[in-house]
Amino acid sequence: MNDPQTPALAGMQRALAERVFNFSPGPAALPVEVLQQAAEEMLSWHGTGVSVMEMSHRSKEFEGILAETVADLRELLHVPKNFRILFLQGGAIGENAIVPLNLMRLRHAEQPKADFVVTGAWSVKTEQETRRYGEVNIAASSADRKFTEIPAVTDWKLSDDAAYVHLCTNETIGGVEFHEIPDIGQDQGRVVVADASSHILSRPVDWSRVQVMYGGAQKNIGPAGVTIVIVREDLLGHAHPLCPSAFNWRLVAEHGSMYNTPPTYAIYIAGLVFKWLKRQGGVPAIEQRNIAKAKALYDFLDQSDFYRNEIDPHCRSRMNVPFFLADETRNEAFLQQARANGLLQLKGHKSVGGMRASIYNAMPVEGVYALIDFMREFERIAA
Repeated sequence: MNDPQTPALAGMQRALAERVFNFSPGPAALPVEVLQQAAEEMLSWHGTGVSVMEMSHRSKEFEGILAETVADLRELLHVPKNFRILFLQGGAIGENAIVPLNLMRLRHAEQPKADFVVTGAWSVKTEQETRRYGEVNIAASSADRKFTEIPAVTDWKLSDDAAYVHLCTNETIGGVEFHEIPDIGQDQGRVVVADASSHILSRPVDWSRVQVMYGGAQKNIGPAGVTIVIVREDLLGHAHPLCPSAFNWRLVAEHGSMYNTPPTYAIYIAGLVFKWLKRQGGVPAIEQRNIAKAKALYDFLDQSDFYRNEIDPHCRSRMNVPFFLADETRNEAFLQQARANGLLQLKGHKSVGGMRASIYNAMPVEGVYALIDFMREFERIAA
């Protein structure tokens, strides 16, 4: 008798053989183990006969998925008990409005204000959105240096009356990363808000230095559709009266992230990623892997005259590595040949050009070395 699973297994084997190294900045590559488990559970999750995609968010099955996902994230990032973990929709761009609507009246309801340290395109986008809700003070900016470095903390001009200081702790487009959040008086009441979309879970977090962290899931966590906000409890309850109820952090927290129907399937996939990350040894282990991947790629770029990276070495991103060819007329040939070699999504953002390799948690070390080998060979042939 023919094994009824054979066609499915054969299809899975073909799909695995077709896998490439995906350097997309987001939506980004997911761990193969996670995709395989999701495929196996697609039609019937744990014998229920339904997919998580079809499951009521009020069912005990999904409530269990959500509770376990929250617990695993808290464990992975060592989130203190006095911080709430929220799952929302709208992405980080949505949070550009939701953050000021929840926090900007924290100190002065009549004169809301926020400080910004501007280190790249996403910082600019966020501060421009925030101006719709109050005053913005640019405490520091590296725009005059084309966002190739982070301004020295000693040069920051912080306000005494700002509700919070906003940092984009990893600039996905420009490739600039805070390797630690500086001490700027958080113990004296200063609130730091961090957009960590493109490096969350890639390194540990010092929760004494950040009071709100948010990010879209589609870089290091899962598919687009779910946004994670981690907020200290005492910062809940300060929302503007016109803040939509579904984005009022206090209401979302009180309803366990189910004030409205949450992005259930995206949360489920995030939960699988968290389990995968725990199997890798957790955040400290993945950080060491990320350090090794980034060092290998930057070391290769630094020894080459054919390629260059323009970011100050002290703040180079481990997650997003932009680079340029010395002869940019070869860009299209580089991208075409990269695709032919199973290396995809290397084109840089349209605002800066060049190339960009996003090497998030799910990118294996082998992918980075495959890219380096290709770049070396492309350089040799072009010379």
